[in-house]
Amino acid sequence: MVESHSDDPRPRVYIVGGGFAGLEAARQLAGAPVQVTLLDRRNHHVFQPLLYQVATASLSPGDISAPIRTVLRGQANCDVALAGVTGVDLEGRRLFVEGGYVQYDFLVLAAGATHAYFGNDQWASVAPGLKSLEDAIDLRRRILLAFESAEYEGSLRARQAALTFGIVGAGPTGVELAGAIKEIAGKTIPEDYRHIDTRTTRVILFEAGDRVLPTFPEKLSQRAQRDLERLGVEVRLNAAVTDIHPGEVHISDEVIPVRNVFWAAGVKASPIGQSLGVPLDRSGRVQVGPDLTVPGHPEVFVAGDMAAATSADSGEPVPGVAPAALQMGRYAGKVIAREVAGSGKAGGTGPDRTPFVYRDKGMMAIIGKARAVATVGPLKAGGFLAWLLWGGIHIAFLIGFRNRVQVLLSWFWSWLLNARDVRLITGEATLELESPRPPDFVPMPGNAETGPENHSSPDRATPPEGTGASPDDTRTAGAEYSESDSPPSESPP
Repeated sequence: MVESHSDDPRPRVYIVGGGFAGLEAARQLAGAPVQVTLLDRRNHHVFQPLLYQVATASLSPGDISAPIRTVLRGQANCDVALAGVTGVDLEGRRLFVEGGYVQYDFLVLAAGATHAYFGNDQWASVAPGLKSLEDAIDLRRRILLAFESAEYEGSLRARQAALTFGIVGAGPTGVELAGAIKEIAGKTIPEDYRHIDTRTTRVILFEAGDRVLPTFPEKLSQRAQRDLERLGVEVRLNAAVTDIHPGEVHISDEVIPVRNVFWAAGVKASPIGQSLGVPLDRSGRVQVGPDLTVPGHPEVFVAGDMAAATSADSGEPVPGVAPAALQMGRYAGKVIAREVAGSGKAGGTGPDRTPFVYRDKGMMAIIGKARAVATVGPLKAGGFLAWLLWGGIHIAFLIGFRNRVQVLLSWFWSWLLNARDVRLITGEATLELESPRPPDFVPMPGNAETGPENHSSPDRATPPEGTGASPDDTRTAGAEYSESDSPPSESPP
């Protein structure tokens, strides 16, 4: 149970979520005559736009995250609690947490969103999404294990499937993930593997709509698709995924063998919103008023991915992007600070509040090295200029000087050497082998003959005719071989 500070006469403000909106709301309350408590299930803030770079081994988890307590340690009126929120009682002004509840005077709900599988939650185990550091580390493990499995896979069909990645959803996350995986396979790790050619890796991007990056201007969407295809990504438009099973993706009647599927197709708001008993949109977001509050409850603000809000100047929906979350959190914090300072009382009324106006800062997506698209105000750019804009803005929004320097140095190193040095497999590291290569070819547990010198001869077998490979480069993904899928009866490639 969270301490409620019942002996403190200052109005109590509880903020749920340590993301962009929650942190910004807390910062705006620095110096205000309130007691602030920020609650989150995790002790760290994550810069979500760069999660895919952790998943693709460009950055370490610590490069894009910071302890919430450290971020707010200079704010004397703010406490941080590691706690899970289970619901809200609007009429009683109670916030339910694991183990009890607390009373609030103001409440800011900014608990973010999670993956949405459109009624097919059984896909989650075989098509994980990317919303947290845990997700990113899991995706990194799956990506790297795919190459390890292919290296020692004796079956042609299974080897091809292991080197095939499917990404569902061609928004910014899907596009960035597809480009990064293709660059890893084509530029970073080809020399790391002796028995496969990672350059033959297939990356398939599935999009139910008629273009990638559908929220971008059409010309930039076309530019992004061209850049993806130049990298070697297979873009499948008007390809709605109808089913996903281990090892395969279904597009209507078509079945595509894919060992690794990653989900980037949709999100749904935190389930906390369901406890409010107020109208939600189909993504579970709370339909808030012009001042970002729950209708009839001016003391309860909803911000970030939990809010279905519109901008007062245009009437357009506020997008679920980091700049919007920052602006909503800033608005909520300022309103609370102003009203408490003006009245000296808790629980604001809100009749004279200026409606929330979203200032569109533009949109950006990176496809690969020196490949990006960006729209910032009247500027619409692609290629190297957009790539520089993307990098500069993301560095500026990172929390902490150390993180900014570390990410900048990592990107510079990657630019010079195509290096992705955080290729660490953590957690369970089990190879998925349908037909392991023969023991005399693969170092096996319990086999004393494990040194590279003891299997150099099979490694340098003459490549099959017609493959285009020289005797000095016999690596293959399996697609170039015509032998059967039964390894005991075939010579190891």
